[in-house]
Amino acid sequence: MKPLSILIVEDHPFQQLYLQNLLSELGDFDLAFAEEGSAALDCLKRRDFDLVLTDLLMPGMDGVQFIQGLAASGSRPALAIMSVASRRMLTSASLAARNLGVRVIGLISKPVKSHALRTLTDQLGNLRQAIALLPQAGPKIDRPGILAALDNGQLQAWFQPKKSLANGRIVAAEALVRWIHHEHGVLLPGTFLPALKAFDLEESLLWQILSHTIKAQKLWGAKGYAIPVSINLPTHLLNSPDLADRILDFVIAQHGVPAMICFELMECSMPDDISNFYAGACRLRMKGFGLSQDDFGQGYSSYMNLVSTPLTELKIDRALVHGCSENEELAQALTSIVALGLQLGLTVVAEGVETARELALLRKINCTQVQGFLISHAVSSSVFQQLLIQDGPAVAD
Repeated sequence: MKPLSILIVEDHPFQQLYLQNLLSELGDFDLAFAEEGSAALDCLKRRDFDLVLTDLLMPGMDGVQFIQGLAASGSRPALAIMSVASRRMLTSASLAARNLGVRVIGLISKPVKSHALRTLTDQLGNLRQAIALLPQAGPKIDRPGILAALDNGQLQAWFQPKKSLANGRIVAAEALVRWIHHEHGVLLPGTFLPALKAFDLEESLLWQILSHTIKAQKLWGAKGYAIPVSINLPTHLLNSPDLADRILDFVIAQHGVPAMICFELMECSMPDDISNFYAGACRLRMKGFGLSQDDFGQGYSSYMNLVSTPLTELKIDRALVHGCSENEELAQALTSIVALGLQLGLTVVAEGVETARELALLRKINCTQVQGFLISHAVSSSVFQQLLIQDGPAVAD
């Protein structure tokens, strides 16, 4: 495999040499340098890079303008941002990049430390491996194709483990949809979920994921493992006043246990009337299902929701987790959110955990559970069972 290619956008020659020396100690990288944003954009026209590492404060085109130009250029390297500016400045620049469709994998305060670059290059290597596993050309997505996939079981629930920070064991899972395509292999949700939403098939997917989840829980239960599973629930489905009744009837008919299923209230859409949200959430909870506030820290999630909705779980958005070990302000925010969730009697789950340093911080502030690539990707129900067995014997109730 070719060395990872990195474009460093930095105007100080001394800093260029310093970064080159640090990276040379970490491995074999194909490095190129640009002194400011315009030169970097010219470089990207001539060749592709795996990563662009850019400063923010530069003469001429500054780092933010460069990020805007990068997004408009059509080039799609991963991006890391470094600066002597405040962490809030770095975070703001990263949010600008992410909302322009740029994949940001690191925020680094200057002076740059070797361990920060190590974390960055490790993530870059993992990203390259994940991309290599993706199908090179996706299938044509149309309504008949998705309906056929639903009918023949190609749209499946895969399961990402949630580990307890108290004992390090797998104690729960999140069900995530995968399309097992006969030509293109395993397709990730980004490939087909937008079309599925456009064709108004989200409720059909919900029944499929519920069915697969209950079957998986029976499989694990036969080995002695009782694993609660959370399932994404687009909140606009709560416009249907009898949704909670139909879900309960479906789960009972499948011999499932409501208390072993938690619905993550997603914010990709909202009900026509906010009263439908509160009524639907309340009725689901009354029927014994768990409820999670998904992606807390972005979108419509708020402290008001935490105290006015009968939640059982608080899910901290990955945007607050990523880089928390390097960002004191993020760490302080996480500490406050975890403390509040625990005071409200909620299970607090941090998603998107990717580094050992993030995990250590979350353990230190008493977060309840974690999930993310550091723990495991989502896997099939049978592979999940193997993870449970590797984790240790089932714990008796």
